[in-house]
Amino acid sequence: MTPEPPGAVLAQRRHTAAQDPWFVRWTLITLALGVIGLLIVIPVVNVFANAFADGPRAYLANLLDDKDTRHAILLTLTVAPAAVTANIVFGVAAAWAIARFRFPGRTLLVTLIDVPFSVSPVVAGLIFVLLFGLQGFFGPWLRDHGFKIIFATPGLILVTAFVTLPFVARELIPVLEAQGSDEEVAAVSLGASGWQMFWRVTLPNVKWGLLYGVILCNARAMGEFGAVYVVSGHIAGQTDTMPLRVEKLFQEYNLPGSFAVASVLTSLALVTLVLKVHLERRARHELAEAAQAAPTRVGGTP
Repeated sequence: MTPEPPGAVLAQRRHTAAQDPWFVRWTLITLALGVIGLLIVIPVVNVFANAFADGPRAYLANLLDDKDTRHAILLTLTVAPAAVTANIVFGVAAAWAIARFRFPGRTLLVTLIDVPFSVSPVVAGLIFVLLFGLQGFFGPWLRDHGFKIIFATPGLILVTAFVTLPFVARELIPVLEAQGSDEEVAAVSLGASGWQMFWRVTLPNVKWGLLYGVILCNARAMGEFGAVYVVSGHIAGQTDTMPLRVEKLFQEYNLPGSFAVASVLTSLALVTLVLKVHLERRARHELAEAAQAAPTRVGGTP
């Protein structure tokens, strides 16, 4: 009987040592699936089951026949895109400055970007009330010039942009740092303007990170409750977004209407999850293709 090569024996021992016993693996898998089912699958199924409990016609009536619910949906679809747009502009600019330059206050800027993660949304809403309310720091000037921030759409956009501020910047900073600036320097040296360099070099290199950040930012903006609750005044038909509308319908014991609006938010969350998984797969696929093409380019073969 021919003995196995020492290298094969060593590889087999390493594989065996790195693999847990079958009962450990299946126990952990069962526990993970049980937690996911208890905390995610069952609540999601329950939302849709209660939303459609009286049939599809009643479901659509709960969403479309109630003018306050319609306004809440339209307001959410106004506030979230506005906040996401503001965060795209800020996130790209902040990530560019942090990844490409070294300047006094850089560490402070990175720290400030993370502030919304460490501050309660309710506290954030209170801060904006103290700044832009009638008795706030800017309140008298805003009142004298006819501007209304608190208890109006601008206030909702401001607080939503605040609580979602880190997502785009935090996704782009590591991507820009990993990409480096060699391609951008080469583009500028060949005569490209700043905008040409951004649109044709920088943006294509960071597109997946940007889209990933936008998706997370939008999901957070759609479901924001605490900060919006404080600055909105909870006025039905005027400043209620979908999360606030769900809470109000539930307090009014209108469970079918509450679950109907909640199902819309849940559907948006599921769509966000599908897009997130799709983008991750596309990004991995492109990285794999780039890794396969790299040796070919280095070796000089076509």
